[in-house]
Amino acid sequence: MKLILTQQVSGLGEPGDVIEVRDGFGRNYLVPRGFAIKWTRGAEKQIDSIKKARSAREIATVEHAKEVAGQLKSLKVTLRTRTGSNGRLFGAVTAADIAEAVKAANGPDLDRRRIEIGNPIKTVGTHRVSVRLHSDVDAAIEVSVVEA
Repeated sequence: MKLILTQQVSGLGEPGDVIEVRDGFGRNYLVPRGFAIKWTRGAEKQIDSIKKARSAREIATVEHAKEVAGQLKSLKVTLRTRTGSNGRLFGAVTAADIAEAVKAANGPDLDRRRIEIGNPIKTVGTHRVSVRLHSDVDAAIEVSVVEA
């Protein structure tokens, strides 16, 4: 099945990329969740608008991405949340929460879709989160989750 990605999907590609996947994966996962649209000649014209929007959001060069990674490395990010007994959170920390905390700590403005959380953050403590700044550059952030 031929699809056009509308959002970044790890391991598949960036928005605007034309990919070929198995029918079931495309029909049952990518299309219903809005990660991709079916490829047609008419839909191919939408690729230009998707790529323009992506270039406006994206960190353009590898050098700029490395500069932002350096800023993130020296940053101390603290996130205050409500907790229950035993240091467990009510819910989990989301990528949007982390993006706000980075901005509040005078860090760079990050797109929440670029933040990759390995395991859900549901406890108080220090957690490591990766940020995909560019296709060639990844950065790691230490996020301290504390009781509010």
